[in-house]
This record gives sequence, C-alpha cells and structure tokens, in this order.
Amino acid sequence: MATKKISNLSFEATIEELEVIVNQLEQGDLPLDKALSQFERGIGLARSGQDKLQGAQQKVDILMNNNNESSLSAFNQGAQD
Repeated sequence: MATKKISNLSFEATIEELEVIVNQLEQGDLPLDKALSQFERGIGLARSGQDKLQGAQQKVDILMNNNNESSLSAFNQGAQD
C-alpha cells in the first residue's frame, strides 16, 4: 500500500493510521529501521492531527464571535432527566 502524504489525510484517517503505528511499535516486532521510520511518521501524524484540531477550534471561535446574538449553554454529556 502506498503511503499517503500526511497533509492529504483527513483528521479521522490521521488518527486511524497513528493508532496502527502505535500498535506496531508496542508489539516490538519491527526491525530497528522500520520502527524508526514508523516513529517518525507517527510524530508527523500527531503534529498534523494537532494542527487540524487547532484549525477547527479557531473556526469555531470565529463563528461564535461573529454571531453575537447566540448564547452558549453548558453541554452535559450523558445527563439524564
């Protein structure tokens, strides 16, 4: 399988590939050169994922600041009435 450029991956694909790399490295069965190569790609994937999250947060901040008429309320995940 051809390795895609990190910048072309979606956030979800970035996380999925990062999970595969972490699992491979945790198993410890890779030759040193392959392990280093996978570690390097994993670092790139982690940085890319963080950049994508920061970009999404900035977009949300901009949208919320542009709509002064809306108000925010607390989000209670899993709250049952």
